[in-house]
Amino acid sequence: MNETTTIERTVAATPQQVWNLWTTADGISSWWAPEGFRTDVQEIDLTEGGALVYTMTATAPEQVAFMEQHGMPLATESRKTFTTIDEPRRIAYRSLIDFVPDHSPYEHLTTVDLEEVDGGTLVRMEMEPLHDEVWTERLVGGRTMELENLAALVST
Repeated sequence: MNETTTIERTVAATPQQVWNLWTTADGISSWWAPEGFRTDVQEIDLTEGGALVYTMTATAPEQVAFMEQHGMPLATESRKTFTTIDEPRRIAYRSLIDFVPDHSPYEHLTTVDLEEVDGGTLVRMEMEPLHDEVWTERLVGGRTMELENLAALVST
């Protein structure tokens, strides 16, 4: 489980526009959460070693019911530490994985490259695997949904 996973998506925006959506509280809040959830940014220090702290909250009735049925909190705080800031080409961060039952907390790295191409920006996300294949698949699914949300936001 040492191989990274890469996903790509071309979005109809300039690299600077994508950068701004990825690196500001308003930008992150506008697209990061999956459908039926809200993202609220508490802290963003866009420097190498700086933190991004946000809370994701279930808001839609079906998501609230699902979370309650499975004994999960409706809101979860997440923390990332920026490792690379190269505006508007590359951002990398380590995410604290502290929500896995019966598993010690650990960090994992995501690197995002933005490349101007015909039609917009190619967004390339490279992710280290999580502790097992099931959790890695969940991560890839979540990040794929993030890119779909981003693409939908900039196409409107």
